Amino acid sequence: MLSQKVIDIESSENIHLKSNHGNCRLCNQALTTTVIDLGMSPLANAYISYEAHNKMEPFFPLHALICDSCYLVQLEKFEEPKEIFSDYLYFSSYSSSWLRHAKNYIIEQALRFSLTSSSLIVEIASNDGYLLQYAMEMGIGVLGIEPATTVAQVAREKGIPTESLFFGRETALYLKNKGYTADLMTANNVVAHVPDLHDFLEGFRILLSEKGVVTFEFPHLMRMIQETQFDTIYHEHFSYFSLKTIQRALFEHGLRVFDVEELPTHGGSLRVYATHEKNEELLTLEAVESLLVRERNAGLEQILTYEAFAQRVFKIKGDLLEFLINAGRNGLKVVGYGAPAKGNTLLNYCGVKSDLISFTTDMNPHKQNMLLPGTHIPIFSPDIIKNNKPDFIVIFPWNLEEEIVNQLSFVSEWGGKFVIPIPELKII
Repeated sequence: MLSQKVIDIESSENIHLKSNHGNCRLCNQALTTTVIDLGMSPLANAYISYEAHNKMEPFFPLHALICDSCYLVQLEKFEEPKEIFSDYLYFSSYSSSWLRHAKNYIIEQALRFSLTSSSLIVEIASNDGYLLQYAMEMGIGVLGIEPATTVAQVAREKGIPTESLFFGRETALYLKNKGYTADLMTANNVVAHVPDLHDFLEGFRILLSEKGVVTFEFPHLMRMIQETQFDTIYHEHFSYFSLKTIQRALFEHGLRVFDVEELPTHGGSLRVYATHEKNEELLTLEAVESLLVRERNAGLEQILTYEAFAQRVFKIKGDLLEFLINAGRNGLKVVGYGAPAKGNTLLNYCGVKSDLISFTTDMNPHKQNMLLPGTHIPIFSPDIIKNNKPDFIVIFPWNLEEEIVNQLSFVSEWGGKFVIPIPELKII
């Protein structure tokens, strides 16, 4: 048990490890063990308008904990999902690599599970229709569930049927009563965003057809720890899953994991396939047990693994601040590229403001001419980079490094360089 090991390592730096932070959202055990405490931080997607820059901005503890019993890494809930996601400014279609990923997913699943015009794909957190548009092109029936009205409207304008609802037991019953039954359900990068995990997963059990399949994609805890991807920790991500923890959670709702794939997206993700426990047509593949063994061998159930992770995070903070301060002393111009949530975790944890990074840029027009939460670094269109000619561009969505470096290849004309802060500071 993790809690038994904590006694041996308690010190003045981690005396708060034994504090109670509520109960685990998976198994209901008391949470007492810290993974990492990133201090106080605003909501990572709460971008600030120029008109509101002098108004009070709420900050909340960004403190990741691990359950001593089931090993789910998680945050406490400080804000309701409806306050976070109802007016969301993340649009999936602004990433060309993500669109390719979505199109390939639809093609692969349609072939694997023989989806036809009589089938129905239901996507939870369907965003702007980035994925379901490809299913529609193949003539497969679709339904999107997207609580953020701003992005749901974009999907509807594409002709994609979309319900602006939060998904869970109640929504699943509502849809089933309307005659919907899903042959394939997909939930990409959403299970981590759910504070009431059991209500959410029960919805899949209700809406999924007898022989249906559900897939979940989410950043893999093992990769997050191994590659020090601490910036994926923010308040909108309530939970951080391993295969072991998602398998247990699904099992409690009559769903059996039968396959798993490791993906390069978001710095290393899992795609988990599940079906009803009684569906004997889909046998559990060897890949499941193989990855469970690798997770145990990676030390995901040992406190020393998380201690080492925290130490590496502190080094990243020191290295980034040292680079930025030295650049400023030498009169070098540093800007950012991207305004993702992960960048806001990094910047607020490091205490970086516009005196060190004068501005950042983003392809998403809904974020342009806004301010980053907490740091109030301004966001502009990437077009400004050519006129500004910075010496260094810090890439905040480091998982899209190749795509962004290719987009901005012109910076080499004036000797501009790119800075990748995670998993360790790199200048290219």
